[in-house]
Amino acid sequence: MSQHQQANKASGNEIDLRELFRIIWAGKWIIIAVTFVFAVISVMYALSLPNVYQAEAKLAPTKESQGNSLSAMSGQLGGLASLAGFSMPVGEVDNAQMAQEILKSRAFITEFVQRRDVLKDLMAVQEWVYHTGELRYDPEIYDTSTGEWVREVEPPQQSVPSAWEYVKAFRDLLSVTQDTTTGIVSVRIEHQSPVIAKQWIEWLIEDINNEMRRRDIEEAQRSISYIERELERARLTNTQQVYSALLEQQTQTIMLANVRPEYVFRVIDPAVAPEEKARPSRAIIAIVGTFFGGLLSLFIVLIRNAFRTKEETLSK
Repeated sequence: MSQHQQANKASGNEIDLRELFRIIWAGKWIIIAVTFVFAVISVMYALSLPNVYQAEAKLAPTKESQGNSLSAMSGQLGGLASLAGFSMPVGEVDNAQMAQEILKSRAFITEFVQRRDVLKDLMAVQEWVYHTGELRYDPEIYDTSTGEWVREVEPPQQSVPSAWEYVKAFRDLLSVTQDTTTGIVSVRIEHQSPVIAKQWIEWLIEDINNEMRRRDIEEAQRSISYIERELERARLTNTQQVYSALLEQQTQTIMLANVRPEYVFRVIDPAVAPEEKARPSRAIIAIVGTFFGGLLSLFIVLIRNAFRTKEETLSK
């Protein structure tokens, strides 16, 4: 490219930039007005959002939940079982992983909401008053004076939220994650009230431990009933030894389940009522809204100038 062509290109770019600045300057009041309106709306919207607090607890799976306490016994029994003429699984189910899935399951959440009677705190809270610690409920959803749900919904929904609705709402507030390196499980709950967020986590930990304990005890009791029946019919000494060892294993399972309150998860960092909100970030909302308003106003000015230029060209 020759020096002359380069000079013409630079001159054209300078003219284009001057023209762009001229257009923007001519529409400065539109830009200022639109940006200001968006800034005000963004600030008002950010201020209207309630504070949401997040409580968190860290849990360590117990040895029993990982199958470590009985895996050695299962390996030893495998050889005896083969002598008796049947196979026995050596691996143990990881109850900690199962407990995490149950914690997020529809059946567990439904039972939790009903047993703990937290439906109105889940679906009808309007705001949490910081100074008094009082929860205020949306009067268009829940009437506190009568204790009745008064929300207006379209069929097939009803005034009282269904399990389908509140399970979805609860899952939006619940987070269960596990560190793949350490195995530590983190349970988090978000709520407008920090006190409720903390309380729900404590209840969830208590309930999942109780649920896993109940399941293991019931399974062990069924196994004991079966083993006792088979033991009565067993004639070979080897077979009797296998059944006796299996019976001892299931009895040990029931004993451990009954004596350990922290059956599946042991709390290593309990939940506390948070003093700082988790969201919303009002400053970011205001900045993003203002920035979007500025871009929109600039687009309006450029489009307006393009139409005006086109009209002037057609009129000539």
